[in-house]
Amino acid sequence: MRDTVELLEAIGRDATLRRASPEVLARTLEAIHASPALLELVAHGDVTALTGELGLTDKYVEHRSQTAHEDEDSLFN
Repeated sequence: MRDTVELLEAIGRDATLRRASPEVLARTLEAIHASPALLELVAHGDVTALTGELGLTDKYVEHRSQTAHEDEDSLFN
């Protein structure tokens, strides 16, 4: 996993890699033996394997207003 994070950081720092086409980036990552999860992301845009490799989980929080209005329509009239 550490190698994957380091590769992601390198892509972020290097404009050539950041702007490379998916095909070119995939070939580059294959040449340096990137993880299959990172290759899947680059080649197909699927983050499932990478989120699993990095141990990330989705946490959705419903946001609610902290203030209450009796008649919200009156705020816009």
